[in-house]
Amino acid sequence: MNNAEPSTVTPGLDWFKSSYSGTEGGDCVEVAAGTTAVHIRDSKATTGPLLTVSREAWAGFIGLASKDEL
Repeated sequence: MNNAEPSTVTPGLDWFKSSYSGTEGGDCVEVAAGTTAVHIRDSKATTGPLLTVSREAWAGFIGLASKDEL
C-alpha cells in the first residue's frame, strides 16, 4: 500500500465514483483499476496523494463491504 504517491504518476487511468455518490459532490472517493493495482483518491483533491492497493486486496475489501451482515 502506498498512501503518498502523487496522482500524476499514474496518467491514463479511468477514474470513477460510485453511483451512490450523487451529483452534488461531497465527500467521495474515486477509484481507478490499473493492471496490477487499484488506486483510490479523494474526489475533491484529484492531484493529491493516492492510496494504492493490490487488486487482490481491493477484491477482498469489496467482498467484505458488500456483505449484508455488516
